[in-house]
Amino acid sequence: MTETIRLGDIAIKLTRKAVKHVHLSVHPPRGRVSLVAPTDTRIEVARAYAISKIGWIRDQRAKLRGQARETPRRFVTRETHYLWGRRYLLSVLEKDAKPSVRIGHRTITLTVRPGSSRAKRAEVMHEWHRALLHEVMPRLIEKWEAKLGVKVSGYFLQRMKTKWGGCNPRAANIRLNTELVKKPKDLLEYVIVHEMLHLVEPTHSERFVVLMTEHYPGWRVARAELNELPLATEARRG
Repeated sequence: MTETIRLGDIAIKLTRKAVKHVHLSVHPPRGRVSLVAPTDTRIEVARAYAISKIGWIRDQRAKLRGQARETPRRFVTRETHYLWGRRYLLSVLEKDAKPSVRIGHRTITLTVRPGSSRAKRAEVMHEWHRALLHEVMPRLIEKWEAKLGVKVSGYFLQRMKTKWGGCNPRAANIRLNTELVKKPKDLLEYVIVHEMLHLVEPTHSERFVVLMTEHYPGWRVARAELNELPLATEARRG
C-alpha cells in the first residue's frame, strides 16, 4: 500500500514492505522523495521520522537544483558533446549523402544532408549513441551473468526522463537510458549490475543493498558520481 506524507511543499511517497529498517531517498532530477518502511509501520511514526529528516531532505533537494544541466543541444559546429565521460567538439558537414557520425581525437563529425533540421540531426546522433551502447552491452551483460548467476533474456535502450535504468524481473529483461553513453563506462557498468541484481532481489531491500556491496563494493561512489554529472535538459537517475 502506498500513501503520501505531506510536509509543507514536500510530498513523500510512503511504501510499506517486508524490510527491517526505514529507507529514505531523494531522487534526481527533481527531488522526488520516497520512504520505504516496515510493513507494520503506522503512518504517524513514518511522518515523525520524515520530520526528523526534513533538514537532510531539503539539503539533498537543494543539491539537485544546483546540479549542472546541459543546455539544449543545437547540433551545430563547435558545440560541446560528451561521449563516455569525455568532452568533444562537434563538427557538422552538410553533403548529399547518407547521414553518418564519425569520432576523431577530440571531435565528433556529424554528416547530414543540406538543410537538415535540428530534430533530424538529433535523431542521427541518438541512433549513433544506441549503436555505441549495443557494442558494449552484450559483453558487460555476459560478464555479470556469470558473476551473479542470472540470465538476461534481453535488454532495451531508450530515452528515460527520470531513471538511468529499469528491470522487469518476471520477463528477465533490463532497460538502459541512452544518456548513459555520455557517462564514463564504469558508471554504465554500475547501472547494469544494479538492474541485473533485481533479477535476484526485485526490490531495494536490505538484501539488495548487501548484494550490491558484495558484488560492486564501490556502488555508492558510482551512484553519487552519476548523479553529480550534468543532466540532459529533458532527462533525468534512479
